[in-house]
Amino acid sequence: MARLADYFVVVGYDFDKRASSESQGQILQRFPEKDWEDNPFPQGIELFCQPSGWQLLSERKPPTFFVAVLTDINSERHYCACFTFWESVGDLQTQKSQPREAAEDEDHGIVQPTQLFAPKSLVLVSRLDHTEVFRNCLSLMYTVHIDHLNVQLETLIGNLLTCIIPIAGGSQRTITLGAGDRQVIQTPVNDSLPVSGCSVALLFRQLGILNVLYLFCAALTEQKILFLSSSYQRLSDACRGILSILFPLKYSFTYVPILPGKLLEVLSSPTPFIIGVNSFFRSETQELLDVIIADLDGGTVTVPECVHVSLLPEPLLHQTKTVLSMVMDPELQYADYAFPPTLIQSSALKIQDKEIRAVFLWLFAQLFQGYRWCLHIIRIHPEPVIRFHKAAFLGQGALTEDDFLNKVLDGMAFAGFVSERGPPYRATDLFDDLMANDMERIKMEEGHPCKILRHIKELAEHLFKNENPYPSVAMHKIQKPTEGSHLRIHQKIFPFLDEVAVQFRIDHAASSQKSAPPVVKPEKKCLVLSGPPIAAMVDRNGSALANSARRLEVVRNCITYIFENKLLEAKKLLPAVLRALKSRVARQCLTQELNLHSQQNRAVLDDQQFDYIVRMMNCTLQDCSHMDEHGIAAALLPLVTVFCRKLGAGITQFAYSCVQEHSVWMNMQFWEAMFYSDVQNHIRALYIEENESCDQQDYGEQMPGGKSALEIAAVQRRLWPTLCKEKQLELVQKEESTVFSQAIHYANRMSYLLLPLDTSKNRLLNRSGLGDVESVSNSYVTNSIAGSMAESYDTESGFEDAEGSDVANTVVRFINRFVDKVCTESGVTNEHLKTLHTNIPDIVQMHIETLEAVHRESKRLPPIQKPKLLRPSLLVGEELVMDGLRVNLMSDGRDEATGGVSGGLALLPAEGAIFLTTYRLIFKGTPTDPLVGEQVVTRSFPIASLTKEKKISFHAQMEQYFGEGLQLRSCTFQLMKIAFDEEVSSDLVELFRKHLHKLRYPQQVQGTFAFTVGQSAKMLVEPKSKEKNQSLNPWQMNEFLHGLKIGLTMGHISHSTTTLSKNLMKNAKKTIGRQYVTRKKYTPPTWETRSGAQFATDEDDISISEEPDQSSLTLSSTIKSSDRQTMSNVVERACCRDYQRLGLGTLSNSLTRSKNEPFRISTVNRMYTVCRSYPGLLIVPQSIQDPTIQRISRCYRHNRFPVVCWRNSRTKAVLLRSAGLHGKGVAGFFKSPNAPTAGPSQTDSTSLEQEKYLQAIIKSMPSYSEATGRNTLSGFSSAQMSSSVSVIGHRARVISLSQPRATVKARKSPRGKWGSIRVSNRMSSYNPDIGTRLAGKDIPPPQANGGPSETHFLRQQRAYLYIIGDKSQLKGTKQDPFQQWEVVPIEVFDVRQVKNSFKKLMKACVPSSVSNESNMTFYRCLEDSEWLCLLHKVLQVSVLVVELLDSSSSVMVSLEEGWDITTQVVSLVQLLSDPYYRTMEGFRLLVEKEWLSFGHRFSHRGAQTLASQSSGFTPVFLQFLDCVHQIHLQFPMEFEFSQYYLKFLAYHYVSNRFRTFLLDCDCERIELGVMYEEKGERKNQTVYKSVWDYIDKLNKKTPIFFNYMFSPEDGEVLKPYSHISNLKLWDFYTYETLSEGPSYDWELVHGRYEQPDESDRQDTASQKSQRKIVWPCYDNRSKVEPDAITKLLQELQSLEVELGLVSEKWKDTWDKIKATQRTETKLESRHSLFSPLLLSSNLIHQRRTQGLYLQESVGSSINLLESENIATSTPSGSMASGRRSTSTLYSQFQTSESEHRSLEGVLYKKGAILKPWKPRWFVLDKTKHQLRYYESKIDKDCKGVIDLAEVESVNQGNPSMGAPKNIDEKAFFDLKTTKRFYNFCAPDSHNAQLWIDSIQSCLSDA
Repeated sequence: MARLADYFVVVGYDFDKRASSESQGQILQRFPEKDWEDNPFPQGIELFCQPSGWQLLSERKPPTFFVAVLTDINSERHYCACFTFWESVGDLQTQKSQPREAAEDEDHGIVQPTQLFAPKSLVLVSRLDHTEVFRNCLSLMYTVHIDHLNVQLETLIGNLLTCIIPIAGGSQRTITLGAGDRQVIQTPVNDSLPVSGCSVALLFRQLGILNVLYLFCAALTEQKILFLSSSYQRLSDACRGILSILFPLKYSFTYVPILPGKLLEVLSSPTPFIIGVNSFFRSETQELLDVIIADLDGGTVTVPECVHVSLLPEPLLHQTKTVLSMVMDPELQYADYAFPPTLIQSSALKIQDKEIRAVFLWLFAQLFQGYRWCLHIIRIHPEPVIRFHKAAFLGQGALTEDDFLNKVLDGMAFAGFVSERGPPYRATDLFDDLMANDMERIKMEEGHPCKILRHIKELAEHLFKNENPYPSVAMHKIQKPTEGSHLRIHQKIFPFLDEVAVQFRIDHAASSQKSAPPVVKPEKKCLVLSGPPIAAMVDRNGSALANSARRLEVVRNCITYIFENKLLEAKKLLPAVLRALKSRVARQCLTQELNLHSQQNRAVLDDQQFDYIVRMMNCTLQDCSHMDEHGIAAALLPLVTVFCRKLGAGITQFAYSCVQEHSVWMNMQFWEAMFYSDVQNHIRALYIEENESCDQQDYGEQMPGGKSALEIAAVQRRLWPTLCKEKQLELVQKEESTVFSQAIHYANRMSYLLLPLDTSKNRLLNRSGLGDVESVSNSYVTNSIAGSMAESYDTESGFEDAEGSDVANTVVRFINRFVDKVCTESGVTNEHLKTLHTNIPDIVQMHIETLEAVHRESKRLPPIQKPKLLRPSLLVGEELVMDGLRVNLMSDGRDEATGGVSGGLALLPAEGAIFLTTYRLIFKGTPTDPLVGEQVVTRSFPIASLTKEKKISFHAQMEQYFGEGLQLRSCTFQLMKIAFDEEVSSDLVELFRKHLHKLRYPQQVQGTFAFTVGQSAKMLVEPKSKEKNQSLNPWQMNEFLHGLKIGLTMGHISHSTTTLSKNLMKNAKKTIGRQYVTRKKYTPPTWETRSGAQFATDEDDISISEEPDQSSLTLSSTIKSSDRQTMSNVVERACCRDYQRLGLGTLSNSLTRSKNEPFRISTVNRMYTVCRSYPGLLIVPQSIQDPTIQRISRCYRHNRFPVVCWRNSRTKAVLLRSAGLHGKGVAGFFKSPNAPTAGPSQTDSTSLEQEKYLQAIIKSMPSYSEATGRNTLSGFSSAQMSSSVSVIGHRARVISLSQPRATVKARKSPRGKWGSIRVSNRMSSYNPDIGTRLAGKDIPPPQANGGPSETHFLRQQRAYLYIIGDKSQLKGTKQDPFQQWEVVPIEVFDVRQVKNSFKKLMKACVPSSVSNESNMTFYRCLEDSEWLCLLHKVLQVSVLVVELLDSSSSVMVSLEEGWDITTQVVSLVQLLSDPYYRTMEGFRLLVEKEWLSFGHRFSHRGAQTLASQSSGFTPVFLQFLDCVHQIHLQFPMEFEFSQYYLKFLAYHYVSNRFRTFLLDCDCERIELGVMYEEKGERKNQTVYKSVWDYIDKLNKKTPIFFNYMFSPEDGEVLKPYSHISNLKLWDFYTYETLSEGPSYDWELVHGRYEQPDESDRQDTASQKSQRKIVWPCYDNRSKVEPDAITKLLQELQSLEVELGLVSEKWKDTWDKIKATQRTETKLESRHSLFSPLLLSSNLIHQRRTQGLYLQESVGSSINLLESENIATSTPSGSMASGRRSTSTLYSQFQTSESEHRSLEGVLYKKGAILKPWKPRWFVLDKTKHQLRYYESKIDKDCKGVIDLAEVESVNQGNPSMGAPKNIDEKAFFDLKTTKRFYNFCAPDSHNAQLWIDSIQSCLSDA
């Protein structure tokens, strides 16, 4: 029973504080005046009566009512029902303001009375929530007052405050206040179920299903929720609705349905809340960044970006949405029916409210299914103490990773749920009944919405009956005020009540209640049933693995073999067992089997048995998480203290000392759960009849033959009141003693597993919490891990202040914290707790002393036999820096070598050693799996390719302990995860890392392996820092002399150049002095002799004697006549050789040059003063002088001005390259016409010179003088062109510049820096923008009004020069339409994108660990890397430039700094356009010219030195090679070199084995003296400095670099597909050979396959089978299974060796065979187009012609016709028909039979005109697709052949003149070919039909 109302309060406007800034309310009267003892008066009621503030209004408002909720300090909620009405302000209050107001009125001459209304509130305060009853009571009081009823208000208030009603029980109570009223109050049947009325249904109607679900999940996961509405009652109802759907959980945070405006700062509190605020304060809630705002009026829910709301797990979320939609809108499922049911309609609002609540009750039943099976009862008396085992609950439901459920279980609401519903003996409600009885039904109904809905309605009926137990309620009788009464002009003020009369009635009622006997309703308590347990879930590794009975049998057999001492059998099964233990079921099987053997007194093992058991335990614990959700570690915990081995007299080593390296032992929650589980078992043992000890951990499961702990606890709680006090005290003491003894036991257990065997090493401080976690720092040199482990543990791990602590103190602190927590929760007395704290240090110290003896004896054990370390083969000059460190190579994310998804042998992990040399990092070892065999596993990569090194840690997977390891990643797509053996000390590991860092990033480039090869013992002298006037060393002097000689020879040394040369000579004196310095210089071969077999061996001496004076520095004195040969050798650099080949410049002995040549070779940069990163010789227009070039260069970044690098031999169009313009250059160069100019300046002159420079380039083109117009860019048909681009076929003549309007414009346009070169309107309006195509953006329209532009016919005028520039710099620019050049802005990527893309590509191709996430698959990661997108962009631009050049337009590529993307594009353009660059010699020349001479920053981009370390590795050159690889795949017959050639360059351009790709430009190479090799070193080289020389040498030995399909066509221009769908991932990124490592250091692996071949050949007679097992990731397939031609060449070479002949070089053999086959081809018949071995040049490249045009052309019909013409015009002319003979396809094979006779017989054949019919023996050969005929059957010489490929038809024929007689007419048939008509006659009609059918079948098969 409880009071209906505790307090009645009258609150009014506080007129005393009206003058203050903020008006307030005040309590006028309250009844009773004294507080109730059990319920004090709540403070702050006046704030909640007017939440928006107390204000005086000018008009009277109707009365309002709402219910606010206040929460006191004891978390008790008080419901404040506020009835507010407005009263006129009395004369007393208004008189104070009248004098001032009257004075103002006199001024205006008008006097108006002021009428104000003040609010007054009648408030009921109650602990019960009866909203409607409160509304009726307060309305009755207002009615009595306003209508002047003859009833005393004091009587009403006294009766109200003395009304007593029951809280629950489902009874009815009729009350009356004494004014003729009557109300019936229904109490709920069960007060634990919330009473919601219609609030839940209203909430869903206001916000919708999804929004309410968001709020529901947010409330459960403890987020902040704010409701907004203009209605206070709606706010109260919404908050009540949210709490109702949270049942059975109770919200325990701040709950304020109506928050006053003065308390809005509460919204900034850090704790979660549910608060309602009036919409009037909406603006003040906008700044809340972590609050979810629900607008009830607008129906929206706003979730801030920084807030993540975890939603329900699937499929529960989907099911809940479905059921809610069926409840809210039952007509939805019938909406599409043709004849929908007529009786379907929504339930009433009250019923719908309960149906929605039933859905959430059904939802919670599924979420918490089986929760009672995970309860631990640790005390029964005097009060139950229950804890929830969260890990077991999540593990059994396979919900460990579910974020929502984890947050719910960790929340305060669920903690209250466990405390309230955990006790097994209590009163139950609807939720308990649902969990106990309906879970099977819910599971059966899953997937059947109609059945679920039926169940929901049943639950809703229970909820409705709980609130409305008596549907036929007596009618209420409440008198209401007269309508419009509140608008009366004259209303009385609410009277001042008589406090004495009210108090008298309260006292009278209180005395009568004391005399009445108390109503005691016995509480119905019963046993709470647990319901069905959680269903067994399928193992997440896959049902097939988890349920494999065979795997479990293997585990059982292996354990049996171990305990039966059959160790050889156990050793065979052990690898399979370790793999099987990845499954949870197998791990559980292991613990069960070990438990069975431990009970059979088999705990003492020998050394080998102990090692095997420990290894399996470690493997089992390795895959357990720190939560131990499956109870594996819990099951192993008692076993590790049982199994042991004897080490000596009285010394025993237990298994726990070898299984400590797992994160689960450091988790406090694990120890607590284990402790509670054991305590529960022992508490249960106190009360069962049989006195047995239970050591199992059952998490509350029912024991065989007995009751569960919860059931026993229920019985004990029921008997507790009946026990005497002595018995009760005895039980309490027994339980406490049980907890105390378990605490001591667990203190011992924890010390076992936390104290390391070697107590001198505090491994607790060195272990991370979650295994295989990276260390804090990724740098190369870091402090030890122990130094930073304070950061690795949270405060709950006990190691927050572990620095400097010893092992004992660390462990003692950890155990003390554990004991404090569990004993406090378990009710242990303080005396026992102090005893525990006193004993724990003694326990730890005693165990340490025991471990010391064990550790001492364990060292005396014979060491585990480890594999012998295998030493790697080293290159010549490569030396070991550190001897091999024993490590294990662990598996990474690639599962090919681990026997993963692809199956096979587990090559990894492998045990061996890591070797650090001056060149490479090498691992060499053998697999740890003994069943794999004795394969040698090798993994290596160059040190220079190392991109990342970081520390990692591992679990104990093997017998050895692996504490620390390294993960090393290489840009050659290699990854090493190495775990150091325990014999490797930490100091050695740090020394290894320091050496590695020093070798990876030397101080200078001279410290790289290419310079120090063979000289590692010598000290490298670091160069001094450069001074302002740095002197030149002898090497630099010689190199600069070479540059001088070039210029002097060409006769173009200007005065300024001579002065510069003198300065160089002057500086050189400081270094050379007066001594004679002689250098022998190597002479590169000339252009003509470079392709020869031998190099020139002539030597020249350059002698530098005493230096001449400045005045004597002349041509004759500087360069002697004997040095002319050396001068010409300098000219033989790549640039100059290519210029001569292209006809861009000549260098002759006479030094003469035709003035008609458009270009010249300039020596303006021979001293590298104009541009340091350009070569010394440059191609510039003939008419441009050197001083002009120097001025022009200043406008470009790094002075990289435009120079010619290639010329099209057919169209004479040239390709130029340069850097982008300077920022200020762009602003001036492309200024808008309206920009003001500062008058004539140097900038203007430079602009003019730049203009002349481009004009000179244009004039050099032969097409410049042509009068015919050309199409613009839109005329090109290419795959790169947009399909929307229209092809313009018109040709327009060049427009004269004398048109009036154009002239005016030209005059008015100011000239800035390149002011006249602006992007034309025609470019942006008519031509397709290339940048737009690349970026996929829209092209801007030509005119705003859509009309034609002024320069309409200029659009069809093709520009003579296109400048490819960066769109970001050319944005918003304009261009003069009358210029003959055109700027094409494109969007390009920068090097940062390349760098980031490459990092992602490496992680995709070589992942560090296996990822099970669906969004982290290989193809997903590859797509995320965007590597192929970058290739697509580069190829796209390159193909476009090729098309422009091929159509007689020159192109200038002017992007970024001119050494990255520019180099890629110009290189690819030349490769696609010029077949010469697709040869090995040409490709070398291309790389030397465009990449080396033109200054690609190889050192900087490759991070080769310490200075460039911060820039990181950026694979620009690798990207270029990948593009070449893509082109090679599409045109395999156009390249002389193979794919291996590209991989070889990709590997060695980062390996630093050669000097070729070191340094950033030629100038730096000259400064370091590496530009030209010494000729003396070329003799019998063992160490090659140039990669090209190495390739030449290797190419003479083996055809590994040669492409056998090489069959080019003259002048072929390639146009590859560039779409991403046409690009393939390069296998260089994914291919690996563990047998030998990378195959690009040929000396290390080339001889490895020769010796086995010889042995195999010798044993051929004895071998029955020559089958080989080829393992994809282990063997090098190209060597084990070479292609047919390579194998034939190898066999030919072997036969020559066996015959004692001099082995011929493979190239000579190839050339001879090729020449022979060409001769034979000419002698063959015209049908034989293919040689037996070689693919002749007659083979049509389908990819070149038809395929390209069919798939990519815009006008496919026209282009297809052209392609067919091209295809048929082959050099030999033998394919005039356009269809080659099918028989030639088979002429290259030799078969065992001479002929293939599919059908043969006699046929009469009619001869030519006037020739008779003759019988012939015909043979139909289906294999060769021929019909041959002979004179007779025995004739061997074929008389003729009919190629079936030429047959068009075969039909029934008619007899003709001279045909054989007496033959059936149906025996004749005719054969029509493309050349003639054949008449045949068979012996009879049957044979004729047989021939016809056979020939037709051949035709259909073809």
